[in-house]
Amino acid sequence: MKKKLIFIGLGILVVFLLMLGTYKLMNSRTYQVFGGLTDNVETNEKVVALTFDDGPSKNVNEILPLLDKYDVKATFFLIGNEIEKYPEEAGKIAEAGHQIGNHTYSHRRMVFKSPSYIKAEIEKTDKLIQNAGYKGEIDVRPPNGKKIIGLPYYLNKNDRETITWDLEPDSYYTTASDKVKYVKENIKPGSIILMHPMYDDTGKELQAIEGILRELTNEGYTFVTVNELQEM
Repeated sequence: MKKKLIFIGLGILVVFLLMLGTYKLMNSRTYQVFGGLTDNVETNEKVVALTFDDGPSKNVNEILPLLDKYDVKATFFLIGNEIEKYPEEAGKIAEAGHQIGNHTYSHRRMVFKSPSYIKAEIEKTDKLIQNAGYKGEIDVRPPNGKKIIGLPYYLNKNDRETITWDLEPDSYYTTASDKVKYVKENIKPGSIILMHPMYDDTGKELQAIEGILRELTNEGYTFVTVNELQEM
């Protein structure tokens, strides 16, 4: 009876460790089983990439003039079904010379999905991005940064990388001033900053973005796209 209890206990421990490992792998910003992953780039140059997830939305009409004000090119990871709703805004991003990335078609978590589902989510969105007028290389960012095996395997098979980030002010703070302070205190050459301005109707995210642009520019940083950052 004692041995049986020991074996049951070991079995429970093994299952727990497997579940914990799967959870950590799914949420890792710096590691995956297959293919390349970029969360920042090692460089001595004071360059950073500012990236926006989700959308497009009508807020594009406020974001683009702000980027123009500081002569900045950013990277927009767009959702396929949102591009269908706002094709004009997606076209404006491409026309302005910003990089557009693939944030899947449905924005559902890309874990425990079939290969055919993953393929459709990525390739359908690729076509929508191209139809919007974007001609460059299309990087991929998983929704919520979550991935285990299927998505990394598909991307690796197609010679594409997973793009994550190393600074995420929206995850820790709500006020614009706190977000700016967080970025200013944690920034380093080669960082990738993640922000979510597409559905903000308060204007606070735009304030945070402008504060980050202003403060980092004053510190001598240059903003580049993810593709440009990877080339360094």
